[in-house]
Amino acid sequence: MALNTGMSEEDRKAVAAGLSRVLADSYTLYLKTHNFHWNVTGPNFQSLHNLFETQYTELAAAVDEIAERIRTLGQPAPGSYKAFAELTSLQEAEGVPSWKEMVEALLADNETTARSIRSVFPTAEAANDEASLDLLTQRLSAHEKAAWMLRAHLG
Repeated sequence: MALNTGMSEEDRKAVAAGLSRVLADSYTLYLKTHNFHWNVTGPNFQSLHNLFETQYTELAAAVDEIAERIRTLGQPAPGSYKAFAELTSLQEAEGVPSWKEMVEALLADNETTARSIRSVFPTAEAANDEASLDLLTQRLSAHEKAAWMLRAHLG
């Protein structure tokens, strides 16, 4: 059944493509944050263990929202490691970094994800896609806050 919500198919595909990149970055960041939660050690263990849990829990909910928005636009949501690896701007962690390297990596990845989100705004604005703009605004705010929290741990 065809969608008739006021957006052209071309616009829906373009916005969904941008959201797919955001989804890949978000899922990759979720996985990395969860990995670091499991493996963090050092003098800041408790605070970082808790911070990472808060952040990966928020990301777990976010990836579902992003994927559902892509589906609402009538497009398939990427959902495999292969698809995410092709779409993400982030690098996976190698080995088990120090607590400080973990914080620095997650800080950089949240900032990269924020930039990915910002890159989708013009496409969504041109398509008059207020629902995607609202989602993108919420995600941008979450990543900027996460980056601030991580930056605070570095002093």
